[in-house]
Amino acid sequence: MNRIITSLLILLSLSASVKAQTVSGTLRDNSDQSAISNATLQLLKRDSSITSYKTVSDKNGAFIFKNVNEGKYILSVTSVGYSNLKKGISVSGDLSDLGSINITKTAETLTEVVINSAPTVRQKNDTTEFSASQFKVNPDATGEDLIKKLPGVTVDKQGSVTAQGESVKKVTVDGRDFFGDDATATLRNLPSTIIDKIQVFDKLSDQAQLTGFDDGNTTKSINIVTKKDMRQGNFGRVFAGYGTDDRYSAGGNVSFFNNNRRISVVGLLNNVNQQNFSSQDLLGVQGSGNRGGGGRRGGGGGNDLMVGAQSGIARTNAIGINYSDAWGKKIDVSGSYFFNNSKTSNNQTINRQNFISKDTTLFYDENSIYGNTNYNNRVNFRLDYKLDSNNSILFTTGLNFQKNDAINFVNGKNFYQDTSLISSTVYDLNSNNQGYNYNNNILFRHAFTKRGRSISLNVGNTMSNRNGNNLLVSDNIYYDTNTSDSVQQLSNNKTKSNNWNFNVVYTEPMGKKGQLQLNYNPSFQKNTADQETYNFVNATSKYSQFDTSLSNVFDNTYNTQRAGLTYRMGDRNNMISAGISFQNSELKSDQVFPQMNQIDNSYNNFLANAMARLKLSTKSNLRVFYRSSVSPPSINQLQNVINISNQLYYTTGNPDLKQQYSNNLVARYNYTNTGKATSFFANVFLSSINNYVSNATYTAKQDSTLSNTIILHRGSQLSKPVNLDGYISARSFFTLGMPLKFIKSNINFNGGISYSKLPGLLNGQSNISKNLNYNIGSVLSSNISEYIDFNISYSANINNVNNSLRPTLNNNYITQSAGLTANLLTKKGSFFQNDISNEKYSGLSDGFNQSYWLWNMAVGQKFLKGQKGELKLSVFDLLNQNKSISRDVTEAYVQDTRNDVLQQYFMLTFTYKLQTFGKGKANPEKKQDFRRGGFYDGAPPPPPGL
Repeated sequence: MNRIITSLLILLSLSASVKAQTVSGTLRDNSDQSAISNATLQLLKRDSSITSYKTVSDKNGAFIFKNVNEGKYILSVTSVGYSNLKKGISVSGDLSDLGSINITKTAETLTEVVINSAPTVRQKNDTTEFSASQFKVNPDATGEDLIKKLPGVTVDKQGSVTAQGESVKKVTVDGRDFFGDDATATLRNLPSTIIDKIQVFDKLSDQAQLTGFDDGNTTKSINIVTKKDMRQGNFGRVFAGYGTDDRYSAGGNVSFFNNNRRISVVGLLNNVNQQNFSSQDLLGVQGSGNRGGGGRRGGGGGNDLMVGAQSGIARTNAIGINYSDAWGKKIDVSGSYFFNNSKTSNNQTINRQNFISKDTTLFYDENSIYGNTNYNNRVNFRLDYKLDSNNSILFTTGLNFQKNDAINFVNGKNFYQDTSLISSTVYDLNSNNQGYNYNNNILFRHAFTKRGRSISLNVGNTMSNRNGNNLLVSDNIYYDTNTSDSVQQLSNNKTKSNNWNFNVVYTEPMGKKGQLQLNYNPSFQKNTADQETYNFVNATSKYSQFDTSLSNVFDNTYNTQRAGLTYRMGDRNNMISAGISFQNSELKSDQVFPQMNQIDNSYNNFLANAMARLKLSTKSNLRVFYRSSVSPPSINQLQNVINISNQLYYTTGNPDLKQQYSNNLVARYNYTNTGKATSFFANVFLSSINNYVSNATYTAKQDSTLSNTIILHRGSQLSKPVNLDGYISARSFFTLGMPLKFIKSNINFNGGISYSKLPGLLNGQSNISKNLNYNIGSVLSSNISEYIDFNISYSANINNVNNSLRPTLNNNYITQSAGLTANLLTKKGSFFQNDISNEKYSGLSDGFNQSYWLWNMAVGQKFLKGQKGELKLSVFDLLNQNKSISRDVTEAYVQDTRNDVLQQYFMLTFTYKLQTFGKGKANPEKKQDFRRGGFYDGAPPPPPGL
């Protein structure tokens, strides 16, 4: 009987707990997100006007109804100075937190008519939001053309986007992935006409988005908010062009938007160095074929939806498709597939000054001819499943394939300052490489009934497998000894990796504004690297002689156990947090061939983190973040097999490497004056690394035997990675944007100072290379009308290079860039496009100090109904001066590089624009928190517990 009574009591208590709920939320001002206190809130039964429950919001805008029975209610909110709000809610076991509720201020009666337009820029907490309507661009402009006008945002010729001094890693559209993580593809294939707002912010990690606890793992991101009336329709364009020297370009993009369901397809065929999305290099084999690269690339002018390609001249075939949708109310999905095939050729010239000793400099000159055929496939998928209000699952996966065939013919020579030759090499290197990367991640989060209490589990796995064959034929001359030799070798390289990462995070509210986070993060990495090298015997036996000195079987594991806690206090305006973690790391390396060698290192580290987010005023805020971390050396840095592709420059790994210990400090200050459309951003980035993986370079003063079959000849170099202390990096970035009303334009000023200190070893002596850089620039962009669009820009970089070992080689060099882009359009469809820029280099090696102009021009006419057709005649590099020049500064040398670029050609192009929009059934109440993920009614909800 007692058991029966006990069971009945338990059932009754459970029943009562199910029927009685606690309903809470926060009231916010719709304009500035300030808290609304002393507001009266009532819950009324839907079938009557009787008030069932009543409460008042506190000073933080928070409210709570206790012991609310399940059912359907009308929430009524009244407050002095604000419009009355009524909305229906259902109280059940799945709903206890209403989140933030926005209330609009009561409209005041004015004595005169005031027309308000959207502010040019405004700051929403740590998100900077720009109104697209306040920046005038041509009707055919892309998203990239639009964001170029934003203060603090730049886009280079390769399509890389920088915002507020940081590289943009993610661009989303209405909070959803658009072409995966390919920021370039999103901006180049999205027309500016459908854009309503551009939001620049630091995107939290997926786990931090779900827990609401900012862990500092952020990436600079941009979210494109589309116009509501353009979320249902089709848009895009297709084009085809042919020009002189058999130059051609054809392709296009088309998107089908049906509210949440969005499908986009892009394609491209050309031989003029253009791409419409980026191509990932998993194998590290693309590019110029040797050290160096950079400078100006080829590519058409005007509004082409393209990305400047790599060094050299490329032929590209590419296609991609993106899909995103909401499968019901609980599941959001997105996925994309890309295919890219490119063939690239390049002639490269390298001049390098090697720091050898206090009184000796070794010069190296190289000319190379490079050919590359690359195939790249990329697939990614993301599924966000909201099981209920308390539970969610996020699953992401990606698979990348790459195949690359390359031919590299190199002619290099070593000599001293008096031009006396030491040695020379001529070699052919044929490479065939293929591999894949696979990653998947699943994240589960559960929110408890108590606000701010949650637990989440993240499980991630990445795998890679790469195989390569290299055929080397080399002829070498050593002038001091009047000897020569030749090398014919075939090597097979295989590397594999398998990494697992787990992260358990528990958050617990502490008082009214505090929250504690506990985390446990184990990870397991296993890497293998095998190299087998065979020497040529004869025409019959071919490559059958196994070379043990150039072969290696190497295994490496890196396992970590990390646990820590972080305490945070404050609200969304002012917040500070501090935490500490303890990590045990175990780095093991096992070499099983050619001789047995085992290394087992264990490390114990305390890792600190701290962050402060302060709202200094309604117009400005400050964010400061500090973090310490450790990172292991890569398998390639550890594997001590010698690479002798270039007989004048050997490289090898070092199995004795230790993990790096890094300290990073970031400070960001934002000021936004909405009324004056003025914005100012200031960022400072500081970093120091202990056990920094640098290089030790040894230059042979006489022939040295490294193994039975390897000789390092006089003047040749051997480089291997070593751990050194003393690495420092400091960088600042400032930008000021304001309108110039008298010419209806916007002007942006930017500048910064950066400093780096790179330690190195040269013939056993320490060398510290210090590089101090000053950069300034300005951009004047028109805001007159869509028919007059121009940008005038100037930038200068002043570099001071100093090294402790050879001060006589200290030098200053300056790079300057000035440009004018003008797109003029008449209402009848005639247009003129002009893009001219000047690049000037001074302080480089002989033959590299140049000033040249790149001038692209186009004229054309739009026709057909709605001006959907376009015929354009364009010329690329009108003055035939295009060049590619760059400088690299390391702890061991200074190197100047020149690459092939596309030269002058004319092209006639036909373009047809697709654009049909209708009024969809978009839900205006269902907005999205683009920074944190998920949907909300009104403004983004505050982090749990705040």
